[in-house]
Amino acid sequence: MLSRIKKLGPGLLFAGAAIGVSHLVQSTRAGADFGFGLVWALLLVNLFKYPFFRYGPQYAMATGESLIDGYYRLGKVFLALYFLLTFATMFTIQTAVTIVTASLTSYVIYEFETVSFVGYTLTSVQIWTLIILLICIAILVLGRYKFLDRLMKLIVLTLTLSTILSVFASGFNSENPLSIRQIFPEQSQWLFLIAFMGWMPAPLDISIWHSVWSLEKKKDDNLVDFKSSIFDFNIGYITTILLGLGFLTLGALVFYGSGEVLQTSAAGFSSQLIIMYTNSLGDWAYAIIGIAAVTTMFSTTLTTFDASPRVMSRTTALLSNFKFKETYRLWLGVLFAGTLSIFFFLSANLGDLVQIATVLSFLTAPFYAIANYKLINAEHVPKAYRPKRIINILSWLGIVFLVGFSVWFVTIL
Repeated sequence: MLSRIKKLGPGLLFAGAAIGVSHLVQSTRAGADFGFGLVWALLLVNLFKYPFFRYGPQYAMATGESLIDGYYRLGKVFLALYFLLTFATMFTIQTAVTIVTASLTSYVIYEFETVSFVGYTLTSVQIWTLIILLICIAILVLGRYKFLDRLMKLIVLTLTLSTILSVFASGFNSENPLSIRQIFPEQSQWLFLIAFMGWMPAPLDISIWHSVWSLEKKKDDNLVDFKSSIFDFNIGYITTILLGLGFLTLGALVFYGSGEVLQTSAAGFSSQLIIMYTNSLGDWAYAIIGIAAVTTMFSTTLTTFDASPRVMSRTTALLSNFKFKETYRLWLGVLFAGTLSIFFFLSANLGDLVQIATVLSFLTAPFYAIANYKLINAEHVPKAYRPKRIINILSWLGIVFLVGFSVWFVTIL
């Protein structure tokens, strides 16, 4: 068991990427607006997405190649479609997670001050957005995977302990009457339901990131094998589920029935999030919780900032048949410029950005589910590494669930 714990890495990177906006924002809002009424949605979408996330490390360990290479095996059309879907969503996703990170950092340090710079008035959130992205670039150019692997273990452990402590504390302090009765939202709230499930626990394309991280871990540690990789994934996945329930519980205990409405702006929500924790634990916990929340969102910002350029670099290399030496850094620059453009010129409203990104993620989920399932059962995958019958059945049910909900959502637009 101890040897397996030492091999943990990609699963915690998965958790670091997943435990961000979907948990801090969406799960908290679900609890605030519906109490415990949407627990069914959280558990159901985690269940039906499970096999398709698992196929990332499973395929990588079975074949020694990433899902990107697998998509290329299925045909250039699959890979080209993946390229288009990723390019269409990567900037919005990165902007959404970076704004939350910058807003939390700004609130903890400055409480949203403004400054003047060469004739322009900038908020501290804008300044921190730029600083955080530059820090991410520096870390990824200088440290790459090894730094991510080591940093994530500390961050996920810190967040898990602080969240569990907050849930218990808020449970003792809460006076709100709560019910565990499950509900299906009214028509006016269907968009939130789709958005909630879109990033719970994460967008399905993270399975591709996971396959790439698994190969990087294998390079770093030759002792990593199939069983330890699946164990690592399960630890990360279970952690995301528990923390999703934890944030939903915090939202229900602190906000539900209180008459207080969660704000949609990044600044407003960030301050409410910190207040939620400190009200549960006491003022003494402000610094601890602030650091935990900031590091959590920073981990998401950092992992997404690494993964998108990494997968786009490999994708363009396969599609063009050219292997450019600096493609990864080139895509880092493209993502940096695109993120800042959306933030400064299009929209800085947290609610709009999160809703757009999460709905797009849910609508594209069937593509990734079908592609991953088709690939893991391909002839070039050794039979010993293909999914067992129960996982196959769960995969079929998951595809029906994801396709069905996507078609339902499109028909009600």
